[in-house]
Amino acid sequence: MNAILDVRRPKARAGVSRRAAALLSVCLFPLFTPFLAGAADLNGEARKLTASLTQDEKFVLLRGYLAVAVPKPPGAIGSAGFVPGVPRLGIPALQETDASLGITNPNNIRPGDTAVALPSSVATAASFDPDIAYQNGALLGRQAAARGFNVVLGGGVDLAREPRGGRDFEYSGEDPLLAGMMVGAAVRGTQDQHVISTVKHFAANDQESQRNTLDVEMAWDALRESDLLAFEIAIEQGHPGAVMCAYNKINGGYSCGNKMLLTTILKHDWAYPGFVLSDWGGVHAAGDLTAGLDQESAAELDAQRFFADPLRRAIDAGTVPQARVDDAVTRILRSMLAAGLMKQPLTAPRQQTQAADAAIARRAAAAGIVLLQNEKRDQDHTLPLPRTLHTLLVVGADADAGVQAGGGSSQVTPVGGYAREIPLGASNGLEFFRVSAFDPPAPLAAIEARLPGVHVLWVDGRSAKQAAFLAAGADAAIVFANQWEGESSDVPDLSLAGGQDGLIAAVAAANRRTVVVLETGGPVLMPWRDRVGAILETWYAGNGGAEAIADVLFGQVNPGGRLPVTFPATEADLPNRSVPGMYLPSGAPVNVTYAEGADAGYRWFARAGKKPLYPFGFGLSYTSYSLSNLRVQGGATLTVSFDITNSGTRAGADTPQAYVTSRAGRPGLRLIGWSKTALAPGETHRVTLTADPRVLADFIAQGNKWHVPAGSYTVCIGESAQNLPLTATAQLDSRDLAP
Repeated sequence: MNAILDVRRPKARAGVSRRAAALLSVCLFPLFTPFLAGAADLNGEARKLTASLTQDEKFVLLRGYLAVAVPKPPGAIGSAGFVPGVPRLGIPALQETDASLGITNPNNIRPGDTAVALPSSVATAASFDPDIAYQNGALLGRQAAARGFNVVLGGGVDLAREPRGGRDFEYSGEDPLLAGMMVGAAVRGTQDQHVISTVKHFAANDQESQRNTLDVEMAWDALRESDLLAFEIAIEQGHPGAVMCAYNKINGGYSCGNKMLLTTILKHDWAYPGFVLSDWGGVHAAGDLTAGLDQESAAELDAQRFFADPLRRAIDAGTVPQARVDDAVTRILRSMLAAGLMKQPLTAPRQQTQAADAAIARRAAAAGIVLLQNEKRDQDHTLPLPRTLHTLLVVGADADAGVQAGGGSSQVTPVGGYAREIPLGASNGLEFFRVSAFDPPAPLAAIEARLPGVHVLWVDGRSAKQAAFLAAGADAAIVFANQWEGESSDVPDLSLAGGQDGLIAAVAAANRRTVVVLETGGPVLMPWRDRVGAILETWYAGNGGAEAIADVLFGQVNPGGRLPVTFPATEADLPNRSVPGMYLPSGAPVNVTYAEGADAGYRWFARAGKKPLYPFGFGLSYTSYSLSNLRVQGGATLTVSFDITNSGTRAGADTPQAYVTSRAGRPGLRLIGWSKTALAPGETHRVTLTADPRVLADFIAQGNKWHVPAGSYTVCIGESAQNLPLTATAQLDSRDLAP
């Protein structure tokens, strides 16, 4: 499907509410003008610039430096990476910053520089709201520009195929349509600020264990229908200036030197006009340039500086054509021109808007909170908590300091500095990635502020016996529980570490009105679920997390988040009982064949007949909703319409989802759209969704095309992947689509 033409469609794409569709068509269209009507001009201007460069100047643009090193490369601000410019022609340097969740400051390379920490990407995906993602992306762009950065290394698209994956919190869930739409919106927001954004890590970087030697063996058709479809949609929706390739191999070839991935699929099939940069230390040969890699990042981390003398020798020997060098440089320059970097060099940092950014972070954190359970206790539900409490016990998870943050290159030095840091240690040289940090302010303080005159007591939870004794004398108890995740390592299992399961069970046994607040990067097991009154999944909530959690606990915000990942009832229900290669020595070669193929996450559970603890798309509210009057039209694709009514007494936002459950007689569950709809009590709204044909299609690798088979398609509407009360069918015509 042509990415350029797709953006210009006036109707909403699958998964976008009318409000979000209006935002895309009205507010964002001007950003894409260079990629649309002006595409030929951009390409021509970039080619002219390339022709004006000497060979040495071209090589300047092909290779980047590690800018966190001391001393910094000349001209570098200090960040993840730096690519010198060509002042003679007004080509600025590329100042690159990690920024999935906020602008990072690795090793305090810019002394004292803090930034608003956004919620984790999985939390943003839980909002199911592209507008939230767009606003977060715009915040990242403003933060970057204010510091002089013009490249944001964000846009994590890899699917949460492995729920124990250490970087799942940086990604946007397990469904390709959801991940692609949400990441695409975030990239648009960033690039609206005249800052280049990447999408990463291309592709199938679905686990951290043995990430540098892992070979993902999966048929290309299955990849096109899952991991690669997420990237394709994100690129169409966001038009990122750059794509960052991954560390792992795919079908025998390293991602950063994989011609099928970078040239055939990305640049030919998808007609991607931007450039491909490597992950840090991800280049293995000068010949990676011929495979489609355009820029070697942080060349000091590779075995050699491949895009230096080795590349020059390859060009002289004729094994790398000069035309490929010129194409790589042209792509880099084109993205710089499209973002306006030549016209708006970052010589004068722009004003920061910390108060406004903090409000965005708080709104985003609240939007991603998922109410998983809310039992009745006496006459009322456990949540929201009443202000008439006399005593409240708060337990555990460093709630007296801040909220859990994920670890690794995405870790932001938050406004106010880290509330607490706990080194976890490592034996693989990545100790600096393994620090459990907490973002301020403290949830305990936010809770206390809402309960003047109430006796609020906090204990750390190291003693379950002490916590249970105090809980028995309280009107209610809140147990904060966390699970740390970070880059470079996966979690060994989905249990809460450090005896937290036992702590929750002990407190719940002593107090019927126990609320569990989870701060995790992904799914966890809950052996105590039936004994607690309420469960909130708050993910890694960032600087706005404490206030957002309190807003939901006390009913100032009606929770509207939905799970972007499946929570399994047991790890035995996962395709892999343990993470492939996790217990092998570091650097051991591992070949993994994900048994689920294209059916990652909830699709696997449906195919295998497994009932999860909580299904994809699940989330409760303080009000109630009803769905009715389903209509489905066929033809070239599916158009689905239905009514949604707020049948309760509080205003709220619901996210009804549309799935296809049978395609031309073949069973299988696929999300084809959703609507984030805000409703007043008693209000009804008619929702219309049009499915992207690719989520209905099979990818035919031999014919290199998408094929929608003719026949009857069953569509179900509901509140999660396993609660689909409305069903209708429609006939689709046979249809082939370009790859």
